[in-house]
Amino acid sequence: MFSKTADPTAAPTRPASGSMGSNTRSILSSDLRIVGEITSTGTVEILGEVEGSITAHGLIVGSEGSVSGQISADTVEVKGKLDGRVSSNAFTLRAAAQVAADITYSTVVIESGAQIEGRFTRAKG
Repeated sequence: MFSKTADPTAAPTRPASGSMGSNTRSILSSDLRIVGEITSTGTVEILGEVEGSITAHGLIVGSEGSVSGQISADTVEVKGKLDGRVSSNAFTLRAAAQVAADITYSTVVIESGAQIEGRFTRAKG
């Protein structure tokens, strides 16, 4: 019925750096343009523009997002623009997606209206 409340003056606790899992999410805002390499053990959601390589557990390219480069992620969902090479277990193209890429996948979902140019290759195994 009653519980002890946390000390409001105490510093917030954070998990140890090695304990962060794939349930974390990083959102790259629409006002960002990144050129380089992005690596994450969680999910990366891109609302801006990225040119370079992305390695993550999951990748979401938002409807206003744009990615150009090499992607390696367990799950990839594209609502915006994607150009390059993709290696993914589960690849999803939403209706507004515009993709020009070579894609290696285990499972794929393509909604009606998605624009695709490139090659799809099913992963072996």
